[in-house]
Amino acid sequence: MSEVTTAEFNEEGKYLRKIRSFVLREGRLTKGQEQALEEYWPSMGLDYAPDNIDLQAVFGRNADTVLEIGFGMGASLVAMAAAAPDFNFIGIEVHKPGVGACLSDAGKAGVTNLRVYHHDAIEVLENSIADASLARVQLFFPDPWHKKRHHKRRIVQAEFAQLIRRKLKLGGAFHMATDWENYAEHMLEVMSAAEGYRNQSATGDYVPRPDHRPLTKFEARGHRLGHGVWDLMFEKVG
Repeated sequence: MSEVTTAEFNEEGKYLRKIRSFVLREGRLTKGQEQALEEYWPSMGLDYAPDNIDLQAVFGRNADTVLEIGFGMGASLVAMAAAAPDFNFIGIEVHKPGVGACLSDAGKAGVTNLRVYHHDAIEVLENSIADASLARVQLFFPDPWHKKRHHKRRIVQAEFAQLIRRKLKLGGAFHMATDWENYAEHMLEVMSAAEGYRNQSATGDYVPRPDHRPLTKFEARGHRLGHGVWDLMFEKVG
């Protein structure tokens, strides 16, 4: 297992330290996932290096680039890339079976505008993504760390918001979604206080699910059971 870093923040969102207890999750690969990694990693995989990647070289073109943090098994990310061929998509995921599943789906769908990292998102953002280079950053259903004593482990904190802001182009958007109301409230509080952003919500809180975010099976089931999902869209304005 490869060791990677994550960050810890206090209740005010102030950066405390990097934690080395977090590792890339290899997991048990299915034969299909293993084959997909072998077949598609050379064309769609991005090996982490602490240098800014050249997006034009990576994708072979100039186009708006969307980056998703923690894409899980990748089904919605592949669907988004297939539905928006004029955009470049980059996904970051630490769970190797998820990376394999994503590559398998992308290969079957003939998607060519998607690249993936199997690495820690904070390190990729800090070291591999140039400032002011992204049209949108997506964070869908991150770990809610629902126990109060674990809230400091939530990824959406004041310093993280500013890291995302640095990577977005002017007018670019940070799109978050969660099915935990308490985390939605936390995200709204952090982002509303974050310098250089404007909430795209007409009501100053949440937005309807944008067309570009597919409805997941999990989410559709939640809707049937009466569970809520909250989307937040904050635009970089300075």
